[in-house]
Amino acid sequence: MRALKIAATGMSAQQMRVEVISNNLSNMSTTGYNARRAEFSDLHYQQKLRAGTVNASDGTVLPTGVQLGLGVRPAAVSMQLEQGSLSATGGDLDVAIEGAGYLEVTLPSGQAAYTRDGGLKRNADGLIVTSDGYPVAPEITIPDDATSVSINASGEVYAYFSGTTAAQLLGQFTIAGFTNAKGLEAIGSNLFTETEGSGPALVTTPGLDGQGTLRQGYLEDSSVDAVREVTELIEAQRGYELNAKVISAADQMLGATTQIR
Repeated sequence: MRALKIAATGMSAQQMRVEVISNNLSNMSTTGYNARRAEFSDLHYQQKLRAGTVNASDGTVLPTGVQLGLGVRPAAVSMQLEQGSLSATGGDLDVAIEGAGYLEVTLPSGQAAYTRDGGLKRNADGLIVTSDGYPVAPEITIPDDATSVSINASGEVYAYFSGTTAAQLLGQFTIAGFTNAKGLEAIGSNLFTETEGSGPALVTTPGLDGQGTLRQGYLEDSSVDAVREVTELIEAQRGYELNAKVISAADQMLGATTQIR
């Protein structure tokens, strides 16, 4: 009774879909989060009668044949690259990326990681870091006596000091782009690392080479659409229930078979 195993793959697929939706909903308030979508493919088929086979009775060719599918399998959990809405915060070190691209940060291991979370901070040494304390590359240090900081659309960071009107250029943020950003590996804490699937990082000045620009005093909201997620959750729940009913029906058919005398 293949229906038992086929329905089991369907239940497993819908369970995975619910898990992805659950992760999206839990990250509704995560800065710069992009929603994920579970994608599936059908499994291989059993060829009971191949299309194009010659019918032995009269020599005609069968146009379709008989192919029995054996269920479904997970194909990918794909990141939806959608720009989230921008929320004004007024923070000097809050920057949102308008368009494509990621800020580059340096992990304690020295490896480069990438993020769209622009909620930056200033550590005890004046270095601009992420909320987890990872320095943003290239490293920019704000002097202790700076009264305010300005970041323009091109990523240039200026500091202002009391008693002077001229701003001092401290450095310039860069933007990293990828040929296939969906191929990035998420490592948590709003960070990604490059993979062979994503291709190498293409680091450039904000606003150039098709990359986005920076907007100071704003943060990018999560791109999760709660209404769409709840709708898909209902669909996944119904799909799970229907596959469970198939298992129940197949079990009753097997029971009927064993009771034949």
